[in-house]
Amino acid sequence: MKRNKSLLVLSLAILSSFTTSLFAQEAAKEKEEAFSFEASYVGDLINNLSGGIKTGSSYLGMANIRLGFDTEKAELWNGGQFYVNAANTHGATPSADMLGDIQVISNIEAGNHSYLQELWYKQVLNKVELTVGLQDLNVEFANSQYGSLFMNSSFGILPVISTNFSAPIFPLTTLGVTAKWNPSEKISILGAVYDGNPTDFAFNPYNVKWRLSSGDGVLAITELQYNTTVNSLPGTYKLGAYSHRHRFKKNGVINSPDYNLVGFYAYGDQEVWKRNNKALGLFAQLGYSPSDVSTNNYYIGLGTNYTGLFSEKGSDILGLAIAHQHFTDGLSSETTIELTYHYLLTKNIFIQPDIQYVINPAGTGETLDNCFTCNMRFGISF
Repeated sequence: MKRNKSLLVLSLAILSSFTTSLFAQEAAKEKEEAFSFEASYVGDLINNLSGGIKTGSSYLGMANIRLGFDTEKAELWNGGQFYVNAANTHGATPSADMLGDIQVISNIEAGNHSYLQELWYKQVLNKVELTVGLQDLNVEFANSQYGSLFMNSSFGILPVISTNFSAPIFPLTTLGVTAKWNPSEKISILGAVYDGNPTDFAFNPYNVKWRLSSGDGVLAITELQYNTTVNSLPGTYKLGAYSHRHRFKKNGVINSPDYNLVGFYAYGDQEVWKRNNKALGLFAQLGYSPSDVSTNNYYIGLGTNYTGLFSEKGSDILGLAIAHQHFTDGLSSETTIELTYHYLLTKNIFIQPDIQYVINPAGTGETLDNCFTCNMRFGISF
């Protein structure tokens, strides 16, 4: 009996030790998950076959390292998140030197820089999210799920923002405060205020010199997001408005910093057909800026994505889109048509052959022949 009791005590001790060790490992795992790490690289080979400034080939690339820290998973306090995104861009600038298009054929074109893209803290308070720090406007505002497939910059941030003033978007961002209210699963209301003038790389090479001065002005933006289903297929619709107060230079004249540039935009992403892992989605972008100092007064972007063309698992996407930008200062409107195909080789590696045709490239202010480019993008992430 004593022997059995001793064995029972020993067994309980071993079980207790094992359980304590297991809980300790789980706790350590939770602490490890509080930190997140991601690294990625995207490279573009651009080949201009005709038109523009000159024909030829060029290469450009972008590397990113992203670090996150979740205060709730670290058992510090609920709803907190720190985030850092460091970037390096390198290689040629094909739109500036070879094509002459103003919409920018590659959305990673930025020159040779190593810098901070984002550095912010987010606090979630019930249905409200508050973010403070160095932010990229296009992460939360004026973005399209289907448009993000394409290489041309206009399908990311619409030109009535990127062309008309210095916005806190790739590659240069500024300090800002963003608030997001989610009253329901379908509706989100966003608002943000940013420093109105990102300091140029010439004076701020690593984007760590942040200045807030009265001459910079203020950019304020708000957006309503609505998630819905049409015939059981998901869709997202967005309406936005912005106001930018800053010194503007147009036709050689510097306007008063009290002049206000305003604009409006609408986005729509809608899946219209789905069968197993195959799906068809449509998107539309509309932008309008009626202010006298606007160079680009309206923009229209339309496109479609087809998932699962050759892959039964849905690991490939074929996209076709058109971007039309209209100008107010006598330049001919610029229109870009893009056909692209994104294919996952592995979970972490993709390739993306791409064709773009640019009608009336307007970036130089001179009359240029239409461009026809055949491009190749690849990406690695881990």
